[in-house]
Amino acid sequence: MIRLDNIGKQNGHQIVFIEAGATLNRGEKVGLVGPNGAGKTTLFRMIIGEEQPDEGTVAVDRGVTIGYFSQDVGEMSGHSAVAEVMNGAGPVSEVGAELKALEAAMQDPERADEMDEIIERYGEVQARFESLDGYALEGRAREVLAGLSFTQEMMDGDVGALSGGWKMRVALARVLLMRPDAMLLDEPSNHLDLESLIWLEEFLKGYEGVLLMTSHDREFMNRVVRKVVEIDGGALTTYTGDLEFYEQQRALNERQQQAQFDRQQAMLAKEMRFIERFKARASHAAQVQSRVKQIDKIERVEPPKRRQTVTFEFAPAPRSGEDVVSLKSVRKGYGSRRIYDGLDFQVRRRERWCVMGINGAGKSTLLKLVAGAAEPDAGSVSVGGSVKMGYFAQHAMDLLKGERTVFQTLEDSFPQASQGSLRSLAGCFGFSGDDVEKRCRVLSGGEKARLVMALMLYDPPNFLVLDEPTNHLDMATKEMLITALAQYEGAMLFVSHDRRFLAALSNRVLELTPDGIHAYGGGYTEYVERTGQEAPGLRV
Repeated sequence: MIRLDNIGKQNGHQIVFIEAGATLNRGEKVGLVGPNGAGKTTLFRMIIGEEQPDEGTVAVDRGVTIGYFSQDVGEMSGHSAVAEVMNGAGPVSEVGAELKALEAAMQDPERADEMDEIIERYGEVQARFESLDGYALEGRAREVLAGLSFTQEMMDGDVGALSGGWKMRVALARVLLMRPDAMLLDEPSNHLDLESLIWLEEFLKGYEGVLLMTSHDREFMNRVVRKVVEIDGGALTTYTGDLEFYEQQRALNERQQQAQFDRQQAMLAKEMRFIERFKARASHAAQVQSRVKQIDKIERVEPPKRRQTVTFEFAPAPRSGEDVVSLKSVRKGYGSRRIYDGLDFQVRRRERWCVMGINGAGKSTLLKLVAGAAEPDAGSVSVGGSVKMGYFAQHAMDLLKGERTVFQTLEDSFPQASQGSLRSLAGCFGFSGDDVEKRCRVLSGGEKARLVMALMLYDPPNFLVLDEPTNHLDMATKEMLITALAQYEGAMLFVSHDRRFLAALSNRVLELTPDGIHAYGGGYTEYVERTGQEAPGLRV
């Protein structure tokens, strides 16, 4: 369906692709992977024709429809969410718009003399609309939006009133409803809660076209894709298998390439020793010249490219008391809506609670109450002795000073720290080289999240309250964070939609449901085994 043949592409001084090639066939579910800046978005834009390769060809079979979801959703307002989704459904939405225009024309007395032509055309368009299953379009649009956690009120409300994250879901729903022959999805898992993520996972498994997607969610990617295309060093390399297979195969290939490189280097060193030893002897001149020629003809084995990996180690956190935080008879509501009524909950030292619940269940509200960012309407929230709390929430990114650079922000917070330690800290969280001189106002969402996380963890608290800490983080940074937090000895209370993060770090689960609040001993993995669900109300 889609073929890339000997692609060459350069952006400014950066070479993105060199004689790169890949083929995407109908029914294949393909994960696109590679380091940040490798060219994943450029590849998407070339497939849809927004950019052209400098060399080679991008061929899409005639008649193939392509739906492209990107993080740049554009302006949305003036329509309901369901109308906005239906408007992007491809030919069926265009036919539906013509059908409505013809219905209006039939009711216009000034067009009475055209009525025969209008009625004839209406019959043709109506037949086309029916063949495209147009009358079921609104129902399907609502089904997709419901899968992405929209309420009926949100579906029918003005899409312009939605937050950026919910507008992203509307844009994603447009592509899913379209059901094109090929779907290109650039980070579709961003901004989704766990329930929506699991719904999307099942939707994509049942999709019959070709799927090409990127995602920072390892579990999501591993469950959906069955083929991986890697961008690295300007080349495209295809692996047949899921993400886990790709990582294993890539590691095996690197070990084999390193072994070949080492053997060749040992052989070359041996030959060079012979040449150096005998080059001045006339009796060995022919042998020396022969070996020099042989060495010149050898095709050199390159060492494997080393992916930059970063690690972050916590300084020891001060020990807290056994009782970290205690909520007693807490009541909390917004307007007429009651979220908590008589909530009792306690976090003790070294407990790691993940909080589960559908949208609106009160996950973020609980974290705000614990962190002191919200006050209970009744009851008490008491923090234990010697507790030093670190609170990460999305709004924390808005508190960064726009004109300060990344490095200045770190210096402002830790004036006693050495420049070397702060640069090391910045590097752990993805700020290397000139990145530390970026002003905060130009940072992306992911960069801001990484900076806030670095500020919080450098001088570690003994109680971490984390609201969606993995939003915007790439796989490498997530892995670094998981590895670091696995060694952390303080208490944790967190919300996350990343199942790997949940499974790796929790040892308690607090489930918020309409039937009440349930606490589970054991972490997320035990919760799934015990309840048969990966999120409240969703069966495995």
